[in-house]
Amino acid sequence: MQFIYLHGFASSPQSAKAVYLRDRFAAVHQTLQVPDLNQDDFTQLTLTRQLQQVSAQLPTDEPVTLIGSSFGGLTAAWLAEQYPQVQKLVLLAPAFAFLSHWLPQLGTEKIQQWQQQRYLMVYHYGEKRSLPLSYEFARDVPQYNDDHLLRPVPTLIIHGIHDEVIPIQVSRDFAVKRSWVQLIEVDSDHALGNVMPETWQAIQTFCQLQ
Repeated sequence: MQFIYLHGFASSPQSAKAVYLRDRFAAVHQTLQVPDLNQDDFTQLTLTRQLQQVSAQLPTDEPVTLIGSSFGGLTAAWLAEQYPQVQKLVLLAPAFAFLSHWLPQLGTEKIQQWQQQRYLMVYHYGEKRSLPLSYEFARDVPQYNDDHLLRPVPTLIIHGIHDEVIPIQVSRDFAVKRSWVQLIEVDSDHALGNVMPETWQAIQTFCQLQ
């Protein structure tokens, strides 16, 4: 089994979660691959580009467990839908219905400005600075309808009940319609920073890591 971690939107392989989980996997003698989904070009990021990048790295003859955080979780879910070698999913506060929650936070005026000027300045936590994001990002996401995620891949979702970015109700709605999804609700926010030991324990159990 190969393990691949997909970081979140405007994040990086050096994020606190990525580093923590990579260390935990190493402690049980497993390698956690953490590709850089920014590809040195955050400006042209789209969900389609992330899917193409990761799918090219999937082995053809070995099962894979994908662990995805937020937008990386959404990416992981779509990869599992399309590639049979993805045998298990761990989704940390997955960004289902991403645009419907993110765009209202920007406000109508900022969205119109983004459309007209084609680029929006977004704070990038990995780079610790604001970077331009093409409007193509917003045009690309709607072609992926979460309702079409129906391949029965054993899935563990861990989601904070105080998530201020992607409400936990999104994961509840996703899980209730899919018998193969296990949802663990934790006393945390979107980052899950205060529950990482519990998160690791759940991942260890789900992935049968000794």
